Amino acid sequence: MVFTIQSTFIAVLLLIAGLILMIFTSKKTVDYSIELASILNIPPLIIGVVLISLGTDLPEIVNSVLSNYLGHADISIGDSVGSILNQLTLVFGILPFFGGAIKFKRRELAVIGSCLILALIFLFTMFEKGTFTRLNAFFLIASLGLFTTIITTSVAKSDFEKDAGISEAGNDKKKGILILLVVVSMIGVAVGSVLIINSVIKLAEDINLPEYLISFFIVGIGTSLPELFVDIAAIKKKQYNIAVGDILGSCLVDATLSIGIGQFLFPQRVSTVLANQTILYTILVAVVVIVLLAVRRKLDKKTGFFFILLYLASYSFLFF
Repeated sequence: MVFTIQSTFIAVLLLIAGLILMIFTSKKTVDYSIELASILNIPPLIIGVVLISLGTDLPEIVNSVLSNYLGHADISIGDSVGSILNQLTLVFGILPFFGGAIKFKRRELAVIGSCLILALIFLFTMFEKGTFTRLNAFFLIASLGLFTTIITTSVAKSDFEKDAGISEAGNDKKKGILILLVVVSMIGVAVGSVLIINSVIKLAEDINLPEYLISFFIVGIGTSLPELFVDIAAIKKKQYNIAVGDILGSCLVDATLSIGIGQFLFPQRVSTVLANQTILYTILVAVVVIVLLAVRRKLDKKTGFFFILLYLASYSFLFF
């Protein structure tokens, strides 16, 4: 849905309102989805690694579909790639300042991290050719299923199962109520996405900055806030593996489903040069983050500060 925004001030207000709405409704969608999944007896591992990451990635997924439908694919790609970078650097970097040093198992990190890096490399090869076809998008979406299978089979009895905190099964009436709440919450995410997309289009016109960069730096931060809030809540409850799994799982969803779904439904041209540069930098950051965490097997304030510096370095794209 496209509507004309006359004032830059109104565009900024709608952007903020859209981000707040998406943050709130995506958090509610996650909460309701987790409760519904537990009632339907979905395995705790799937809830922890897959469902939560899908839920916190709802803003990016909805943005992908709507921005491609409106003919502004750069908003979708910039948002998803920016979200990956934000989660690997800012979200990872901020967490130790809230919950102290976070320890985790090297094997789990290596498996999920390797899948993420492969997904990013796959994404980069698509943009490097200067084309993004519906077939490319299909394989990108399908790769999420492959990576999820690898993760769930390789990381079989992980701590995620102990930390998920799933409630007992409920009755049919409760299932119906939860389904309704999930639908209503997702509608809220969609409304917030419409506000954001139209605001970004207006701001890009006013300041003469590519939509891709506005989405990469501004929208990417906003749509990463659900992960930040959920993960801070997790580490405060000492559920460290849930937080780490959500960050890496969300990055994986961003690199595959979030980008692929919009291009599959409504294929659009994108700014290849900007996409190549930012994706390549994100790959390098992912390798550094995964290797450093795998070697140290913990995330402390010192490492977190270094990750934040990696994020700040990305602002060089504004000058080149």
